[in-house]
Amino acid sequence: MHTSAPAARLLCDVHAPARTPDASGVLWKLAESGRQLDANLVRLPAGEHIGSHAEPDLDVLVLVVGGEGTMHTPQEKLSLAEGALAWLPHGSTRSITAGPEGLTYVTVHRRRPGMQIRPHPESALASAHSGAGRRS
Repeated sequence: MHTSAPAARLLCDVHAPARTPDASGVLWKLAESGRQLDANLVRLPAGEHIGSHAEPDLDVLVLVVGGEGTMHTPQEKLSLAEGALAWLPHGSTRSITAGPEGLTYVTVHRRRPGMQIRPHPESALASAHSGAGRRS
């Protein structure tokens, strides 16, 4: 059986939100199966604020594709405008505020591993011990 490699393709028009100024939130996300990345197109309306938070496990790239805004970090205030590319190392704290025209940006990061159901280590150990005295 021969399996073919996934095909490259165009995913979305990141400038489409500018044509729909009332749109807000996550407008698009990468959802293809087998992917190794996660990506989102996010639109914040004028003046909207995303509170201070940190991503503990993943580095994140943020590419501004429309509007303007400000990113606050403990170290500095960063001006965001179309074309700005920011790297947010894992563990870094930031908040984002959209400017008067709103702010549209793409985030990209490594895909989070899916949830896995595993027995609690103590219950697995108990199961192993409960069968230890049995004879076949």
